[in-house]
Amino acid sequence: MNTPSPAHSTDAVYGGDTSEAGAAEEIVWQGKFITAKRRGRWEYVGRARNIRAAVILAVEDGHVILIEQYRVPMGRRCIELPAGLIGDDAESADENPLEAAGRELEEETGYRAANLEDAGTFYSSPGMVSESFTLVRARGLEKVGAGGGVAGEDITVHRVELGSLGTFIDAARERGCGIDVRVMGLLLAHGHL
Repeated sequence: MNTPSPAHSTDAVYGGDTSEAGAAEEIVWQGKFITAKRRGRWEYVGRARNIRAAVILAVEDGHVILIEQYRVPMGRRCIELPAGLIGDDAESADENPLEAAGRELEEETGYRAANLEDAGTFYSSPGMVSESFTLVRARGLEKVGAGGGVAGEDITVHRVELGSLGTFIDAARERGCGIDVRVMGLLLAHGHL
């Protein structure tokens, strides 16, 4: 029997159920930043108005820059990679992901990068959210300010040694912090999982 390989199988691309692939996307509700959508039987959310995100991976000299901030949907503080929205207001509608990443890195962490590199597009939770983000690698870090975010943000900056990242994350969990899924990649890469 000739079975198509997963790389060429439509079923592999659509998880075995292609019935939703051609269904029209319906907007169920739209706010200023979030849109709830339906396609066939699938319900999911996405960013409104083509707003995108840039997530910054700032690893240098055996340390990573992480931030901690309160996240309303979780009802707790969360440990995350620095990140920010691209195109979330009229002035930044055409903003380049690297420009946004540089701006957000400095606003949130107080670090400026000599080099910003696009590391590709990734999806956060593809079964529930259509949002993608550009991962930006920051190199040549220089501390130029305190960070902490803009008005209304309460961001704590953490410069964490990669060798003790697992211990840092365990302690953050003990304090009740949530951990952003993107931190898992660092934990895996450095043998903490």
